[in-house]
Amino acid sequence: MQLSTLLGMLAFAAAAQAIPAEPLNSRSTASLKAAIKNVVILVMENRSLDNLLGGQTTAGIENPIHNGPYCNAWSLTNPSAGTACSAANNYDSVLNDPDHAVYGNNMQFYGTFVPNNTAIAAGTLVATQKGFAQDQLRVYPSVSKTTLTKQVMGYYTEAQVPILTSLVKNFVTFNHWHSDVPGPTNPNRLALVSGSSYGHGSNDAQFKAAGFNQKSMFQSVTEAGKNWRNYHDPAGGTGPEANWFNWTHTAGLTNRIVNLSQFHVDAAAGNLTSLSFLNPSCCGVGTTSMHPSGLISAGETLIKNVYESLRASPQWNSTLFILTFDETGGFHDHVPPPVVPRPDTLTFTTTTPGSGGSYTFPFNRLGGRIPTLLISPWVGKGLVEQKGTNSAGQTVSYSATSILRTLGLLFDFAPYNPRVSAAPAFDHLVLTATRTAPATLPTVVPFRAKLLA
Repeated sequence: MQLSTLLGMLAFAAAAQAIPAEPLNSRSTASLKAAIKNVVILVMENRSLDNLLGGQTTAGIENPIHNGPYCNAWSLTNPSAGTACSAANNYDSVLNDPDHAVYGNNMQFYGTFVPNNTAIAAGTLVATQKGFAQDQLRVYPSVSKTTLTKQVMGYYTEAQVPILTSLVKNFVTFNHWHSDVPGPTNPNRLALVSGSSYGHGSNDAQFKAAGFNQKSMFQSVTEAGKNWRNYHDPAGGTGPEANWFNWTHTAGLTNRIVNLSQFHVDAAAGNLTSLSFLNPSCCGVGTTSMHPSGLISAGETLIKNVYESLRASPQWNSTLFILTFDETGGFHDHVPPPVVPRPDTLTFTTTTPGSGGSYTFPFNRLGGRIPTLLISPWVGKGLVEQKGTNSAGQTVSYSATSILRTLGLLFDFAPYNPRVSAAPAFDHLVLTATRTAPATLPTVVPFRAKLLA
């Protein structure tokens, strides 16, 4: 072998080994930057992967029809009292909203409100995902046990969610994507846009007071010389996340928080900014976020409308559409959440039900799996992405902060904290050429007119 050839092979090997440590120099990041000029993020509400994608037949999705059924006892201390197993349901709406507080997630994952944090961090205590049925019965003691357990253990068939089914079959679905916080909406949404919930584990008053000073994706995109808009449904209920940050107000950029209807106008005119962040309405009947008390079919209609506006837009061939959820909302998922680096040294302490004790969460583990899809002419058809590789070369689960990690590669900003730095990016899923995607999605038909009480 010639010396020049050997040196070339060694150089190639060294470069290949360097890719995980420095993603900004990778071919996939170059492809991302060349292809994608507009990122659209739609964050829906409170659904687990096993719940919403539990009936998807696409290979590679670990869900009840492929790997189940999964069962939970009505009582963890008295298994003979009854058992609920994952099964298809026909609930377009679930009125008995499952608990999704930090302590509720603890009970659902670990079977206790106060799991041992030291054992979890050491890997000697792993979530069993067996407490969902018991926790739902705890919250609603006067409702039928059979009804309650079907609510949290059930899943939707492909026919019931035709929009999601079409998107799964035509684009990329993540099999191991978790929420960043095993807790409720606002802390998860804050972590998604800023890499940390800043010690918040509940939907407290600070979210309404522009009370956060950490850097967010909105500030970073602005500092990169790009523009953004936060499209917000005036019916309210989610976000607008850009409004939570003091920076948005002091920078005089609250005018970039606009009515959600403007998104469709901007898409049609080719006027989408580099980052579009979309807030659905929440949380009852007539809202669009898929929150349990709203209709699944109403959420599908919103997703269909957003997709079709993008698909018809002159900017379609430069767009990456990320469809995700904020948290699992208390619905069953069988995959234990992994331990991850803490974003900072802050903790959250809450009073637990029953005995009146307390639990302190150190933000060192993720929440449950949530449905997340990449939608673009630049991604493969019907692919299921498993775990990713982070900048340290580790194979790890994706999470909400993977969005920040990838946006950092696209818009040249550094990870905000250890959590974001350790999150895997998904730039490698962007292809080097576009492909044809459906111009429209199926018709949405509500599959249950009467709400379940």
